Amino acid sequence: MSKKAILGSIRRGLRRGELPEDQKEMLRARMAAPPRHLIPARSRVSRPEQIALFIRNVEKEFGSVERIPSLEALPGAVADYLAAQNLPPRFAMAPNPELEGAGWASRPMLQFEARRGEPTDLVSLQSAFAGIAETGTLMLPSDPVRPTTLNLLPDVAMVLVRASRITGAYEEAWDLLRAERRDPMTGGFMPRNVMLVTGPSRSADIEQTLELGAHGPRMLHVLILDDDPEAAHA
Repeated sequence: MSKKAILGSIRRGLRRGELPEDQKEMLRARMAAPPRHLIPARSRVSRPEQIALFIRNVEKEFGSVERIPSLEALPGAVADYLAAQNLPPRFAMAPNPELEGAGWASRPMLQFEARRGEPTDLVSLQSAFAGIAETGTLMLPSDPVRPTTLNLLPDVAMVLVRASRITGAYEEAWDLLRAERRDPMTGGFMPRNVMLVTGPSRSADIEQTLELGAHGPRMLHVLILDDDPEAAHA
């Protein structure tokens, strides 16, 4: 179904026609310059404190964190984590050139496939677009090098995030996304899906009992790549 047909169906359901031109212009202006929301004071701290806040919030939400000094240290960190959790050395990895070039030959026992996620996957590895210290959240916009299925199907999710991409507040992460996903044809572009992941999947909807892995990974392990000298002392 075309976009025009979908919007027409919505208008009929609302029993109204197209918006007047002045309202359209107001919406265009809002999309061109989105209003900023409140930024909590807890996120307005130094870079080392922002990284420390991000780590505390990830761990508070039942996630685990490890800092690695370089991309070359990623295979060893992945192997050690899988062994510590008594998991097999196999995982599905996002088809991301950065991840693929991490020097996996140094850990020949690891087995992985660079592809989208499948229901049979136990473990996944992918790269976050950004991290948000305010709540310990990972920003994962859909992308050919970041398949959304890797966020949802595996039981255990490992996510690499660069320290330089950890922002203080949500607004700053959205600023990054808007700035880097702009295209010359339309002047702006947002991916079809942006997942904001705070800790493992969990729910307490059934009998108020907390269940991990309710609709996504049961375990979340965040690997912070220390590429920001200003945040090195967190």
